[in-house]
Formats: sequence, structure tokens, C-alpha cells
Amino acid sequence: MHKNKTNYSKPKVNRPNISQYTVKEPTELLLFLLHKHSKLGRNSVKALLARGQVSVNDRVVTEYNCPLEPGQTVTIRKDKVVEEPPIVGLTILHEDEDIIVIQKEAGLLSIASPKENEMTAYRQLTAHVRIKDPGSRIFVVHRLDRDTSGVMMFAKSERVQQLLQNSWQDTVKERTYVALVEGKVKKAEGTISSWLKETSTLKMYSSHHPNDGLHAVTHYKTIQSNSNFTLLGVELETGRKNQIRVHMQDLGHPIVGDKKYGSKSNVIRRMGLHARVLAFMHPANGELLRFESDIPKSFLSPFRPPSPRSN
Repeated sequence: MHKNKTNYSKPKVNRPNISQYTVKEPTELLLFLLHKHSKLGRNSVKALLARGQVSVNDRVVTEYNCPLEPGQTVTIRKDKVVEEPPIVGLTILHEDEDIIVIQKEAGLLSIASPKENEMTAYRQLTAHVRIKDPGSRIFVVHRLDRDTSGVMMFAKSERVQQLLQNSWQDTVKERTYVALVEGKVKKAEGTISSWLKETSTLKMYSSHHPNDGLHAVTHYKTIQSNSNFTLLGVELETGRKNQIRVHMQDLGHPIVGDKKYGSKSNVIRRMGLHARVLAFMHPANGELLRFESDIPKSFLSPFRPPSPRSN
């Protein structure tokens, strides 16, 4: 018996735009496709998956590691599929049947308020999932402020949304930001704890009275500093509205570009807050997923030495 020999079937259908195969032994979808279309290369095969051109038993599948069992039928469509409108202001980092993880750029709303009717991450992702299934929906799990960039997640069903929101503190294992703040933070690391409340104008603030509001805890550590600015790594123990922005103001070092919470400068022409890491247990299979994005280059610009002047 030759264990290393892979036993795949010949195509059941071989029309110009459609190829169909029967699975003969357990494997994963990406490996199966690479074997069938070795000339295409890994990236091209992944593109077929991403565009929804591969189905298993007539169900479109985009997951690379989808398990295949003997007897299943894999269909590859090479004909032109519905063109997806360009996605602006965000990048999809991960997508499966339960969640979508993205990196959002500064300036893009996560979701519109009732008074707003502009392009949002929510609206674009809804259009994205409806390319494959017109009945699909997207559900908000948490938000990033318009002027905050970085990693965030959406659910693809109300059940998964509720599951994540109800167990958020236990599910999320790491949630860190980088913040460019005004002035030199004297204490290299520390913790800020307060009770947050909201004014009638929707501005958050720290109450002077214990148990008066929502408890918020923020840990920070200096990454880089000079006399004018400090780049902090910030870890959230709680996830309250505008928590980091209020706590940096409380610290006496408001976030650059955050006029609402005391900033006097805007050297990087945006707010200096970026959601750098999001790590969590997958709501369906319990797998630990971790997503990290680079520190925006503009956040590092205040620490670069001035360019030498040419004679």
C-alpha cells in the first residue's frame, strides 16, 4: 500500500468554464485545488476562493482549510463572476463564515449614526458579503472612532454577535493600541483607573466620585519620546467609549489631533490613535486568532532626526 499516493478523481464535468471533481479521500480544500491546478500557483488558487468561484456540494466556500470528505463534489467556475465594488478605507484581514476582521483607516466611520448617510465600513462589508449571498448581513461587535485606525471585527450573524458581546471580556485576550500624545510622559509606564460618564453633548469624562459611572482601566507604556511628544503602547482592561482619549487627557497628555479632549497640536493631520493588536478566541471553534497591524508611519515622524540641509 502506497500511503503517499494521492487518489483524486478525474473531472466529472469538463466544460470550458466549469471543472467538477469528486473527492476520493479526506483532505483540505486548498491542498485539493493546488493538486488539481498546480500550474495556477498558490496565489491564483486563493484568488479563485476569494472571488467565490469554488463550491463544495453546490455551496460556495472561501475558507482555505475547509475539510473535504470522500464523495463530496468540488466545482470550480472560471467564468466571469460579479465584480465587487472597490472597498475604500479598509482592508479585510480575515474572513470566515462567522466573522470578518478588518484594518480600518482613519477617517472612515465604522457605522453611520441615524443622522449620517455616508460610506462606512459596515455598509461596504454588507455589500461585500451580499455578492455571494444576497441575504447575508453584517453585525457590529465593537467600534473604532472615525479618526482611529486599526484592527476591528464584525460578526456575520446575530448569534455570533451576541456570543462575542456577551463574553467579550473572556473572549478577547489582547487589545492594544498605540497613541501619539502631546508632551513627554514622565512616568515610563502606569495605569489609569476612573469612572466614566457622558455629558448631554455626548462627551465622556472621568467622575471624581467612585462608582459614579462605568469603571474604566487603561494601562500604558512608553515606546518612544522626546520633549514634545510621546508614543505610548496602550492596553485596555475595559472597553468604554472614548476611554483612551479621556484617560490621556486625565494624564495631562492628550492625544495629538484630538481637539475634543484637549489637544493643541495636529502635526500628523489626523488623530494619533491606532488599534494595533486584536487577539481573541474564535466564537465557533475556540481557536486563538491574533491580528497585528503596523504603527502608522506618521506616528513615528515626530521622533525622526531632521533631514540635513543641503548647501
